[in-house]
Amino acid sequence: MRLVRSFAFAAALLLSSALSAAAQSAREDIEAALTKFTDAFNSGNAAAVGQMYTEDAAVLPPDGKRVDGRKGVEEFWQGAIKGGMKNLTLKALEVEESANLAYEVGAFTLDVPSNGGALSTVAGKYIVIWKKGDDGTWRLHRDIWNLGAAQ
Repeated sequence: MRLVRSFAFAAALLLSSALSAAAQSAREDIEAALTKFTDAFNSGNAAAVGQMYTEDAAVLPPDGKRVDGRKGVEEFWQGAIKGGMKNLTLKALEVEESANLAYEVGAFTLDVPSNGGALSTVAGKYIVIWKKGDDGTWRLHRDIWNLGAAQ
């Protein structure tokens, strides 16, 4: 009986370690994707930003219309870049994974031009639902944000 309990404990320990490692891996993958996203955005490469989204992605900007599909998302970000937005920073505050989906709660800063053309920095928060593809790549599937302090 003692052997059975020891085996059950060891199995539970291994399972919890595996689940923890998977969650850590998702967080690491998503944080790496955030770096790739900001690098692409800040270099003005809307096509590379668009490729980070799923084919059936949706972006839900504040006070704006929903943008559907990878091509629409790319065009949305191209408009932001052409409009003078720059110096995007992203920080994951929470990442949770379940199977091929994960959600991320994060904070951002972005320099935006004012009416006079001078840049001012805005801060905000966001939630992204990530979807893991058959190739193992995490892509943004749903993306929503608003302005204001994240915490």
